[in-house]
Amino acid sequence: MPFTKLQFKPGINREGTRYSNEGAWFDGNYIRFKYGYVERIGGWRKVNSTAFDGTIRKLHNFVTLSSLNLLFMGGNEKVYLEESGTLNDITPIRSTVSLPSNPINTTGGAGSGVVTVTTSTAHGAAIGDFVTFASLTAVDGLTTDNLNKEHVVVSVPTTTTFTVNTGGSATSGGVAGGGSSGTAAFQLSIGLDSTVLGPGWGAGTWGRFTWSSSAGSLAGQTLRLWFADDFGEDLIFNVADGQLFYWDATNGVGTRAINLADKDGANEVPSVARKVLVSEVDRHVLCFGANPIGSADQDPLLIRWSSQESAVDWFPSSTNTAGDLRLSQGSEIITAVRTSRQILVWTDHSLHSVQFSGAPYTFGTALLADNIRIAGPNTAISVNDIVFWMGQENFYVYDGRIQPLPCSVRDYVFSDLNTQQSFKFHAGSLSSQSEVWWFYCSASSNEIDRYVIYNYGEQTWYYGTLARTAWNDRAAGQRSFPQAASTDSFLYDHEYLLDDGSQSPAIAIPAFVQSADFDIGDGDKFMLIRRILPDITFNGSSDSTPAVTFTMQSRDFNGKAVNETVTGSVEETSTDIYTNQIFLRARGRSMNFKVSNSDTGVNWRLGVSRLDARPDGGR
Repeated sequence: MPFTKLQFKPGINREGTRYSNEGAWFDGNYIRFKYGYVERIGGWRKVNSTAFDGTIRKLHNFVTLSSLNLLFMGGNEKVYLEESGTLNDITPIRSTVSLPSNPINTTGGAGSGVVTVTTSTAHGAAIGDFVTFASLTAVDGLTTDNLNKEHVVVSVPTTTTFTVNTGGSATSGGVAGGGSSGTAAFQLSIGLDSTVLGPGWGAGTWGRFTWSSSAGSLAGQTLRLWFADDFGEDLIFNVADGQLFYWDATNGVGTRAINLADKDGANEVPSVARKVLVSEVDRHVLCFGANPIGSADQDPLLIRWSSQESAVDWFPSSTNTAGDLRLSQGSEIITAVRTSRQILVWTDHSLHSVQFSGAPYTFGTALLADNIRIAGPNTAISVNDIVFWMGQENFYVYDGRIQPLPCSVRDYVFSDLNTQQSFKFHAGSLSSQSEVWWFYCSASSNEIDRYVIYNYGEQTWYYGTLARTAWNDRAAGQRSFPQAASTDSFLYDHEYLLDDGSQSPAIAIPAFVQSADFDIGDGDKFMLIRRILPDITFNGSSDSTPAVTFTMQSRDFNGKAVNETVTGSVEETSTDIYTNQIFLRARGRSMNFKVSNSDTGVNWRLGVSRLDARPDGGR
């Protein structure tokens, strides 16, 4: 009998059943397709040795004039600038107050480091907020080193008292002290790490979620998201539906960001905005969903921009180019993405183009589509001036026209989403592999746990499991590797070697790919599998004898459980030399084929293996 080639269409296809997708790959994890062949993805390693606080939801890479390669990291608790693995805390200070005399009381008792702090006026702090004391004197066995540092607010008994744990050990307890010149600097209050929705008819914006899904009042209850963009060598950023901040590179990475409205020359800086970005070509700062001049109330459809080459002058005049416009469709702006020619702006049910037009209007807008939606504020990305985004029921691309992306895993993805946490969904590019990644929460998870990839070079789809809360492509700046923040409070270099560096020593990434079921003829006969002639390369492996496992599963009928599983190992002994055949014995009406690895240092790409299969009667 002639051998049967195990050759399957590139990409994973989940749009049919396991049997109807014959000739296709049906499942996989930690794999990609290149030149039509399947291979495993690269590994990852930790960047920072010290864990960051909170969950990072935004990464933005930029380089200063002094060649500092910085990564903005915005989370629900802190804002950092990462440089060479070091995390520099630039979280803005919301207020600094002088403390009354002897504001510290060792209320935790003898042997405890818990103290109660009294302020002269309402402190505005909440549990989990960060506060830094200065100029306090020792009290009851607690040293100045115990006191004069950053602390986390543990409890808030009253509007003028709060407690912290100094980490020291009081001698007696119940002793007041601290001197008369102490100060307390309160950092920007922490934000929510998950969206909290309130059920009920009319809660939230019309069309925010798909029909029959839970609705919720989003105001004040959404998780904290940051948006950031570089303005020259400086950085402008804002918390979604909050104020704008500015970090000045000339002050160094050890300095905190300030409120943009407090910067010299500030004139009518928006006090609230959904998102901020910089129009690179014409050098305007734009705020989407901002408050109008003369009002503190947010207009969710208003776009405002600063004067050209200025981050602080927002008051329109005859001598500048500041201005505003209001979108005509939708009820709120969700997000905006910049390309070299225009800015795409999504509302809750429309897509608009905003373009620089010059005097007298500066910017103009055009409606591109009505009745089109986006899954969340971070689910769109521009790659080579082509914009990809995740909608609420499909994936889309804009390259001058809007088109849904043919997707072989559409039902698989959109039937397994936690839409209540859609603000956590985010897109990222991996330009070296011609890939767009979307990270999302599966239906059973409140945190990012899955990804789906579109390879725009090969027009293939594949997916997997990975907890990454923010992504930055190395092509976006001058980083050696694409980077991602994880739920374990570490930043990772991706496509680094072959293994999972979240642990030490590194562990294997369990990559696998599995085919749909196939049969002989029309499936009217059983087949007998005797052996496989593997076709695989281990190029790039660091293991001296890299190996993978070939698995065959058989079924007697489509709807019947697997009745037999047989495996065989393929091991490379020298370059491109491995077991020349694998003897297996399996019998069934249909079979599926799987390749997997479980060891560290193993890289593989699958070619076209051959199968010794022959008819074995009917039943």
